[in-house]
Amino acid sequence: MSRAERTATVTWTGDLARGMGRVSVRSGALPAFQVTWASRSERSDGKTSPEELVAAAHASCFSMALSHGLAEAGNPPQQLVVSATCVFDMVDGAPTITSVTLDVEGRVAGIDEEAFLAAAEGAKEGCPVSRALKGNVDISMEARLV
Repeated sequence: MSRAERTATVTWTGDLARGMGRVSVRSGALPAFQVTWASRSERSDGKTSPEELVAAAHASCFSMALSHGLAEAGNPPQQLVVSATCVFDMVDGAPTITSVTLDVEGRVAGIDEEAFLAAAEGAKEGCPVSRALKGNVDISMEARLV
């Protein structure tokens, strides 16, 4: 694997409470989108937050890691559906990302629940986003075959 760099840029206008950021990704894979303090701490109203972006990164990274682990063990998945929920809360008076909960459903032929859970645990521990968050954010997981 070669080294990879990915870039996102935010242009912010205004103060924290009433301002807004416009996020763009260099790849062009996503249209520009808005981020605000209100979308982070109150309601999204069609805008996103850093926590939602962390959740998206974690769900996609975990999916890749689990798919790879299952295939390496001889059981490539037919389908994985992964949700990540990232929690933003106050800790010691400071806004903090406190946890991420991964929820995964897998359709995998030729594997039992125990083997699937072991593969999911391996992906949870080994995916690069989990590794980046480990030690700072509580990561939990629910996994099941469907």
